[in-house]
Amino acid sequence: MVLASMVASVWFVHSTAEPPRSNYLVTPEKYGRLSSRGAQVTNETWENRDGTQARGWLLRGNKKAPAVILLHKYGADRSHVLNLGVKLNEATNYTVLMPDQRGHGPQPLVRMTSFGGCEIEDVLAATDFLKSVKDSEKKKPLVGNSIGLYGVEMGGLVALSVASKLSNVRALVLDSVPLFSDDVLASAVDQKYPFASFVTSELAKGGSYLYFATGCYERASVCDIAKSVNEKEVLLLAGMDAPALRSSTSQISGCFNGTSKITTFTNMSPTGVNIVTAGLDQADSYEQKVIYFLKSALEDHDEQKPQDRKKPEPAAENEAKE
Repeated sequence: MVLASMVASVWFVHSTAEPPRSNYLVTPEKYGRLSSRGAQVTNETWENRDGTQARGWLLRGNKKAPAVILLHKYGADRSHVLNLGVKLNEATNYTVLMPDQRGHGPQPLVRMTSFGGCEIEDVLAATDFLKSVKDSEKKKPLVGNSIGLYGVEMGGLVALSVASKLSNVRALVLDSVPLFSDDVLASAVDQKYPFASFVTSELAKGGSYLYFATGCYERASVCDIAKSVNEKEVLLLAGMDAPALRSSTSQISGCFNGTSKITTFTNMSPTGVNIVTAGLDQADSYEQKVIYFLKSALEDHDEQKPQDRKKPEPAAENEAKE
């Protein structure tokens, strides 16, 4: 019985470490037919710190302007944040990077996810990649020193961990954040094996010690990580479309030390968890809140000269006013 339980626990982890996949909701090629800015998105690859390969969509902004990395939830992919990324670029002229987290997207370059463990090092590698991006003359770095991070669910857990390691991350938008990587794993197991979900999720948590014995898996609580985050502007979002994550996000708001400025909205409808199924007006309202926060939090760190700053495109400017 003990051996059977151990085998089952490892199997539950293994079967969910390869996330469900489907074709992208929309690609830059299709999006570009409706948006001139969307047509400027490029597909990029770079090396993770463990030697594996990563990929993402990149939308270049103004020289020396900040950059923002958008991180999707478990089971989603970069197409889930493409619309937000294009609108953010239009409204701010910041460079926007939208990576597929490991294990996600069609034919992923890395087959398995680690539920927010190795992904932390992957995003650190993504910031290194942003430093290597050159301007239009291919002579000097395009991106300024300041970075903003946006993350939903597992992406929020990763974003917070990265922010605790990098002083140049100035702004954080964290949507529906779990307290532990174990919670991401348990939720994935519950969705895939809904029968006796409490038992299967608990078995999976135990199996993670065996499955990731020689790999990376984040076991620190998000609350403990938040205590080490200094001098950031943080926006916490949650809503009733994900009640468990609403509760955990509310708890996190009290974990930050006094050096960071925290803004919390826990009655969002929708949240980033279900943004792709929301109506156009609801989705736009959510995206504008995120965009306004990132623009406000990062504009004081924008290194480009005032005369070099381009005004947002008229459509984006009107959306921002609305």
